[in-house]
Amino acid sequence: MSVLFINYPKCSTCINARKWLEENKINFENRHIVENNPTKDELKRFIALSGLSARKFFNTSGILYREMKLKEKLVTATEDEMLDILSSNGMLVKRPLLITENGVLIGFKKDKWEEFFK
Repeated sequence: MSVLFINYPKCSTCINARKWLEENKINFENRHIVENNPTKDELKRFIALSGLSARKFFNTSGILYREMKLKEKLVTATEDEMLDILSSNGMLVKRPLLITENGVLIGFKKDKWEEFFK
């Protein structure tokens, strides 16, 4: 199975997720979310594969999210507008993202990851 791990290396949650992948001997392609932010087309594919709304892909605890007042803007934003915003800066995207042909995981919850890889 092909596994894409999109993360921010300084993020403690991403560090824990990476350790978990390594400990469980899961081979993955590592991608820095700021240096290589997901494109609009990639995000559209990830969202469809995840079965979640585009809103779930926002890093709501990030400084940039607050500075841009996205909480208010997203109330009326279309999915296309959300994709434009998400693809504009990797720090707006919730991380880590784990993408396989079987699904997408957002954030790191050990129990969910264990279940996903069973």
